[in-house]
Amino acid sequence: MRWGCHLPRASWGSGLGRTPQTPGEQECLSPSSSPVVAPRAFVRHYGSSGSSADHASAPGRHGQLFRSISAAEAIQRHRRNLAEWFSRLPREERQFGPTFALDTVHVDPVIRESTPDELLRPSTELAPGPQQPLACLPPLALSQLFDPDACGRRVQTVVLYGTVGTGKSTLVRKMVLDWCYGRLPAFELLIPFSCEDLSSLSPSPASLYQLVTQRYTPLKEVLPLMAAAGSRLLFVLHGLERLNLDFRLAGTGLCSDPEEPGPPAAIMVNLLRKYMLPEASILVTTRPSAIGRIPSKYVGRYGEICGFSDTNLQKLYFQLRLNQPDCGYGAGGARVSATPAQMDSLVQMLSRNLEGHHQIAAACFLPSYCWLVCATLHFLHAPTPAGQTLTSIYTSFLRLNFSGETLDSAGPSNLSLMAYAARTMGKLAYEGVSARKTYFSEEDVRGCLEAGIKTEKEFQLLHIFRRDALRFFLAPCVEPGHLGTFVFTVPAMQEYLAALYIVLGLHKTTLQRVGKEVTELVGRVGEDVSLVLGIVAKLLPLRILPLIFNLLKVVPRVFGRMFSKSQETVAQAMVLEMFREEDYYNDDVLDQMGASILGVEGPRRHPNEPPEDEVFELFPMFMGGLLSAHNRAVLAQLGCPIKNLDALENAQAIRKKLGKLGQQVLPPSELLDHLFFHYEFQNQRFSAEVLSSLRQLNLAGVRMTPLKCTVVAAVLGSGRHALDEVNLASCQLDPAGLRTLMPVFLRARKLGLQLNSLGPEACKDLRDLLLHDQCQITTLRLSNNPLTAAGVALLMEGLAGNTSLTHLSLLHTDLGDKGLELLAAQLDHNKQLQELNVAYNGAGDTAALALAKAAREHPSLELLHLYFNELSSEGRQVLRDLEGTAEGRARVVASLTEGTAVSEYWSVILSEVQRNLNSWDPARVRRHLELLLRDLEDSRAATLNPWRKAQLLRVEGEVKALLEQLGGPAS
Repeated sequence: MRWGCHLPRASWGSGLGRTPQTPGEQECLSPSSSPVVAPRAFVRHYGSSGSSADHASAPGRHGQLFRSISAAEAIQRHRRNLAEWFSRLPREERQFGPTFALDTVHVDPVIRESTPDELLRPSTELAPGPQQPLACLPPLALSQLFDPDACGRRVQTVVLYGTVGTGKSTLVRKMVLDWCYGRLPAFELLIPFSCEDLSSLSPSPASLYQLVTQRYTPLKEVLPLMAAAGSRLLFVLHGLERLNLDFRLAGTGLCSDPEEPGPPAAIMVNLLRKYMLPEASILVTTRPSAIGRIPSKYVGRYGEICGFSDTNLQKLYFQLRLNQPDCGYGAGGARVSATPAQMDSLVQMLSRNLEGHHQIAAACFLPSYCWLVCATLHFLHAPTPAGQTLTSIYTSFLRLNFSGETLDSAGPSNLSLMAYAARTMGKLAYEGVSARKTYFSEEDVRGCLEAGIKTEKEFQLLHIFRRDALRFFLAPCVEPGHLGTFVFTVPAMQEYLAALYIVLGLHKTTLQRVGKEVTELVGRVGEDVSLVLGIVAKLLPLRILPLIFNLLKVVPRVFGRMFSKSQETVAQAMVLEMFREEDYYNDDVLDQMGASILGVEGPRRHPNEPPEDEVFELFPMFMGGLLSAHNRAVLAQLGCPIKNLDALENAQAIRKKLGKLGQQVLPPSELLDHLFFHYEFQNQRFSAEVLSSLRQLNLAGVRMTPLKCTVVAAVLGSGRHALDEVNLASCQLDPAGLRTLMPVFLRARKLGLQLNSLGPEACKDLRDLLLHDQCQITTLRLSNNPLTAAGVALLMEGLAGNTSLTHLSLLHTDLGDKGLELLAAQLDHNKQLQELNVAYNGAGDTAALALAKAAREHPSLELLHLYFNELSSEGRQVLRDLEGTAEGRARVVASLTEGTAVSEYWSVILSEVQRNLNSWDPARVRRHLELLLRDLEDSRAATLNPWRKAQLLRVEGEVKALLEQLGGPAS
């Protein structure tokens, strides 16, 4: 894996306009049809629907036609109802925070005026290289759509067209809201129609007025005035491809009476003919394949919605959406909100990547993919709603763009557009994953699109898909060295579609294809033989014939079951991709996805360098995620159903494969990928069975973001078996991450949290962990964290009530004298501790001696580490003398020597120094090593034992080697 302003299309049902109103609301209605006040300050970006001057004059102009109090109140109620309906956001949008609204983040896409001659040109959906506008006409703002044309003629009908994902639905939604809030003063009445709604009506005829009042009840009062409204009445027909319009007089007769009942398609035809309400303005949105359904003589202006062809619009969109304040709480209830500075940093990195990485800028040409980029970044860096997964984001993204979309609404097939894309684009994506490639030639694309096409109808469907949706999935490659090829618009979309292709069972092996043909052949032959045997059985009463007759019926079913099983294929493809050894030392998939969007800081790879191997580690994650219940339900809405039985059999096959290969020890990044697969699968029972053999959780060096903490906690937090060791050293953990991971810590016996910059605030959570009645931690390593004395005070509260901890490492935790004195005073409150490491904490003689005395008096403590503290020669000698007394049992390690002999813990001390040599202060470490070296030399001079001299010389050599690593020979 390397490397929108889109909302779901509105379903404007008959319930709109019937919102119950309280008596108080009815009394507050103004007698004038003034616009509804926007719920928040509106910020206009790029093309707005009206000017400020027009806005200021809106109330006066609205009173020109609807002067009566009843009509004005009806218009006002209509505005209220429309504003409430069109302001409702789907669940996918609510993830961006409680203050998110379309008004605050909308950026108008570029609308380019086109001509009928351009529409007749051959389609260039597979033209290599970026598609540039052909016309020199300037872009249109929403407020300019109905301006007179170049010849000065009045424009009454405007057709806006665009491929899937360019923002047609969002544009209509924004335009309706603009009218509701008084920002479209040119129109006194706006009536939106969803063509999807009209196409689903019963065949019983209805008049235009009936269609209006059925959907917008308050407008009953103004029906008699509609004919006189002229151009100030605006009809919005959204999704014209849903209606099968026939402009032939033989197919649709002329009708000018808006009260005359007729089929909805016939009424729309006469509206567009300007035969019914000829002065009314009409705005139509449609996909490119349906433009020809309206004869050009009835259209005053064509406008192509071109998306965000300017990177400045993309940057503005990202800045507005990513800077929305969020709820601030993650799935576990912990406050993990991203700060404004962090979000600003994300926006800046994304902007730099847009400027330098032209492929992602080409992808964000479609506003829908801008939405996907924002949703992915929000998932990676902001609080994660409970149950949200990466697969669910991509599935919801497709639902927002393809829900209810059919390939040819006018035809009888009613084939889901997403199902067609899964079969064609999924095949191309899977072949790319299998061949480890992301760049496709035109022959590759045509081969997958035209495979198996034999009839004229199939060619027509392919033509519609090419015009309406191909650009959504594929984009011309703009990277040097790959011009003339195509890539999936977003790299992860290739892996998603490949996974969907496999999970839906669309990929057939040679054996399965042959088996299917054999089954069909046996079935046909069996039918003929059964017919013959049936006739013979009537003439010759042989007892064996009924038995043969029944066997022939069973054989096709047996063959079908033998050859149609694809669960083994799903499991095999997923497990092989998950455990590829050549991917073991890559970053985890979440970091890879973040880098593909935000870019990699630092020098870029030269185009002439050999390319890196393609990585498809998201492919198995998506396969698991698509089998979850939530994603299967959404896919069923898109016309891509996965049966419950198939999902169960797939899960069993995957569990069998993972049981064989999933017990091997994985590098930290791959182990996190394995856990992320289980998180995507969203099946706790399955995960508990597969991960029951996991005893060591080693994620050392993995950057544990809030999302990764949520993943680990969700997958392992509910398990029952204990974890022998949890190693989270150098993971950039913070207190919020500790709180999220608390269920995992409660299962651990050894817990390593070294090198995480944890401060006193984190010690509150560690105290709560130690005091938890289910805590079973025996070893806690907190070295190289700035805990300070304030943090140790909290830890001692936890130690006082803990009964499991036996080994505690506070090496290099900035305790100082105060911290050691605090430990000395409260050490006796714990009765189980066996080893305490407080080395390299800057403590002096007095504090170290006090702690050593307390350790000697402790009933269970066996070992106390005090080396690398600020001890004088006299202090070290006092500690040696204390070691020689008979009182107490604890050993105090303060030097590499014990009298004239080498300490038995010398290797422990030097290995600790070697491990932290790159993270500790070099000058300070050098000074301590030189003191230790002087002790070794003094001890060697004071002994006559040759064996001890040899040991001391050996340790001296180790110390000198460390000094050389720090730079320069030992003094």
